[in-house]
Amino acid sequence: MLKALFDLAPRALRLLAPEEAHELTLKALELGAYPNASPDPPMLATSFAGLTLRNPIGIAAGFDKDARVPDAILRLGCGFAEIGTVTPLPQPGNAKPRVFRLLDDHGVINRLGFNNGGHDAALERLRRRPRHGVVGVNIGANKDASDRIADYVRGIDAFYDVASYFTINISSPNTPGLRDLQDPAALRDLLTRVFAARAKQMDAGNPKRPIIVKLAPDIPEESLGEVLAVLTQQNVDGIAISNTTLSRHGLRDSNAREAGGLSGRPLFHRSTVMLARVHRATGGNIPLIGIGGIDSGGAALAKIEAGATLVQLYTGLIYEGPSLIGRIKATLTDAVRRHNVHAISDLVGRRADEWAAKSLEG
Repeated sequence: MLKALFDLAPRALRLLAPEEAHELTLKALELGAYPNASPDPPMLATSFAGLTLRNPIGIAAGFDKDARVPDAILRLGCGFAEIGTVTPLPQPGNAKPRVFRLLDDHGVINRLGFNNGGHDAALERLRRRPRHGVVGVNIGANKDASDRIADYVRGIDAFYDVASYFTINISSPNTPGLRDLQDPAALRDLLTRVFAARAKQMDAGNPKRPIIVKLAPDIPEESLGEVLAVLTQQNVDGIAISNTTLSRHGLRDSNAREAGGLSGRPLFHRSTVMLARVHRATGGNIPLIGIGGIDSGGAALAKIEAGATLVQLYTGLIYEGPSLIGRIKATLTDAVRRHNVHAISDLVGRRADEWAAKSLEG
């Protein structure tokens, strides 16, 4: 009964304004109003940058900005959770309305602007939770920070004891100038300082925490090689591809004119092509997280075959509901058996060349 009601929730929630629906979802998860997932088959277990996960599925940053429900996400059946994006100081984000559903396109446009309660509030919640499961922390910079790179260093320092890994978010389009940190020179400076902060923690006897960089899907093709050269030289532990896009290619919904980052089904093709190109350019030597437009088991499998070791969902859950997680796992399990391989990790990148050859716009 609880599962049936939970699966009906997405349709009911779409009767509310997007941010109201999101807050109601978080409150339901806080109250435990959801069914616990069944155990995963061993063939879905995977590893990423030294972390061991029971399956490759997570919910992307932006869903749980303030670390309110990471354990609920794990109990829903995800192999990992990621909180944030969190900034050193609380900030309200951009003016409302700032989230728009594109029902005709199964997409969402948001211009939230890193609205969150700041480091202290999220840190307190993470310190209270039991230390089990993989929970990453997605860190960003305050809009008015005089030294944005220093904000990322503060994130490493603040959450080092409670984070399974860190994601460096330099790719949101909703904080003016943030994507400038993807410029190779700025990126090199950022990573030098972030890795120095991690080295200081390790020198103090703390374990190594993987550091992942999240890229925008709108990096010009002629610049992607330079960006990847910096990431490779700096020995990043992983790359997340991708954040939301500013492209409006092929949209039909009237809300397509809204400013902000586009997520959901319209992002799937662009982000998957970029994912495959990064996998090919790095020789598969840097593990990747595939994000963007995953709203079916087939879409998740396509990300893995294009080069993703892990995948993350968000907008797909808005349209498909939490049963999407189980459906994806069923598809991945079937694919492992169909291809007669040992584990889902054996399918990573098997169609990367095919995807990389496609046009970004489809």
